[in-house]
Amino acid sequence: MTTAGEPCSHHAMTRKIDIQGHRGARALFPENTLEGFLAAAALGVEAFELDVAMTADGVVVLSHDPVLNPDIARDGAGVWLTRRGPAIHTLTHAALSAYDVGRIRPGSTLSVQFPEQAPNDGAHIPTLAQVLAALPHARFTIEVKTDPAHPDWTATPAALADATLSVVDAAGAVGRVIVESFDWRVQRHVRQTRSDIRLAWLTRAETVRDAALWWGDATGVGSVPGRVAAEGGPIWAPDHTDLTESHVREAHALGLLVLPWTVNQPADISRLIAWGVDGLITDRPDLALGLV
Repeated sequence: MTTAGEPCSHHAMTRKIDIQGHRGARALFPENTLEGFLAAAALGVEAFELDVAMTADGVVVLSHDPVLNPDIARDGAGVWLTRRGPAIHTLTHAALSAYDVGRIRPGSTLSVQFPEQAPNDGAHIPTLAQVLAALPHARFTIEVKTDPAHPDWTATPAALADATLSVVDAAGAVGRVIVESFDWRVQRHVRQTRSDIRLAWLTRAETVRDAALWWGDATGVGSVPGRVAAEGGPIWAPDHTDLTESHVREAHALGLLVLPWTVNQPADISRLIAWGVDGLITDRPDLALGLV
């Protein structure tokens, strides 16, 4: 990402917009799979947003949900799960590796949402280490998935953040990652322990409303960009449906970069680019790259 307010070399469109594929390129390929990331990279996607969880034996893996999702998970025999679960942190990495996540369950809400997703049967939940190694030049925004309302669902924020960063360190990937979370305990822990890691602060209407829970702070919220700036920034990652042009201006005035999610419609992508956002997280990075 360029720094907000950096002078443009020729005209406005020389401004570099950081297009990040959401969970790879979820509208096109199975989410959070090595196969999906590689397929998206072949389309020219250079940056990705992904989610991490940790197995019972301490392996950091990619998963948006704290439990196996029956809309994308089949067991070793190829049979769709009948319900959510089990929780990833209760399974060993070997047990987790038996599940196939290469296809959306036909007839599910997700299949309606992403009708163009190309299946890749045999795709498994990858480790973070595998993804960093397979894409040595790509940049990654890593969402550390913890939920203060459900501490029993995952490792603690500090433990999951530390485990994630030990994988990043082992891969020599510190310079190409950003760590983000809705649970701001994650970023505060990283800020105190690892000044070399860039941070993004995720927000959505629910976490702003329940700031006492998600931010550990019951004082009046006030300006959300102001709160992110007070935490040290440098990146604010808001739900794009909550974002206004004046928010973008305020964030830039505070020295923040603005990275909204998950922006999939061409009209929304174009509007946000016109507002001056610094990047976009999207399930259709191919579309976004075409519009940029």
